Amino acid sequence: MSQTNILLEAGTNELEIVEFYIDEVSPSGAAYQGYYGVNVAKVLEIIRKPKITEMPEVNHPSVLGAFNQRSHIIPLVDLAMWLGKNRTEADSPKVVVTEFNQVTTAFLVSGVTRIHRISWEEVEQPNRYVSSLSNNSITGVVKLEGRIVFILDLEKIVADLNPNLGLRLDETIDWTSNQGYRALVADDSALVREMLKDLLQKAGFAVETVVNGRMAWERLERIRDTAQSEGRALWDYVNVLVSDIEMPSMDGHNLTVRVRQDPFLKNLPVILFSSLITDKLRHKGESVGADEQVSKPEVSRLALRARQLIEERMGTAQG
Repeated sequence: MSQTNILLEAGTNELEIVEFYIDEVSPSGAAYQGYYGVNVAKVLEIIRKPKITEMPEVNHPSVLGAFNQRSHIIPLVDLAMWLGKNRTEADSPKVVVTEFNQVTTAFLVSGVTRIHRISWEEVEQPNRYVSSLSNNSITGVVKLEGRIVFILDLEKIVADLNPNLGLRLDETIDWTSNQGYRALVADDSALVREMLKDLLQKAGFAVETVVNGRMAWERLERIRDTAQSEGRALWDYVNVLVSDIEMPSMDGHNLTVRVRQDPFLKNLPVILFSSLITDKLRHKGESVGADEQVSKPEVSRLALRARQLIEERMGTAQG
């Protein structure tokens, strides 16, 4: 399949998701289909289940093994097993091959439905109960054609399977000159949000976090109004905005557009920190005016670039 969402105009708060399903059996024994979705931008292709070779010393039973696809060895994860679901074997199960955070991983599912183009405003934040039922691997819930579709946090799944892919900070770098810089961080993943806050604080930043782009925008509006009423500079309240791209209600691209269009906020450094920062998709962040785009999990690069942008912007801005 082609990555059609590359053609979507950035900043419109839209996305395209691949909807797929898992044939499941409830605790009562009833058969039903659970529907899930993932951003098209993360999907390389959808294939039939290939021949699998077992892998030694896997750290989770959901990792079924690996297969060779165009000279690349790709691990295969049984998504139902990871989610704690009792999957019934389909006649022709499908494999969704994904790429993000510069890592290729495949997920076994029962079948694929179609691609939907939707607005992030249609995606609701899952409550704690829904998240807990899926190993906290759901980042959004959307209703499509009468079905409830769960948007999966594949980054969390991959990071849990391979802790070496998690966020990390190079503590050999001298971060003391960051003291006093204020960062506003928007990310819908509770795990990423808390880890990023902790690591940026270790890098010397004072950090405030919100769960999506809309909350970040509302916070920036309050900062703008307060600063203007008190006759103070933007830098007295916030020095850099760090935003994920994929978020319910408002994504990072649309948030960046709003910042750039606001006369008071337009000089605020904006860094997009996302698993979707790839050579194919980088032009989207550039088109909406992001100052920098950093791929997860490169927190050290994020912190260094944030410091550089703050010093450059505060040295030239007038308020």
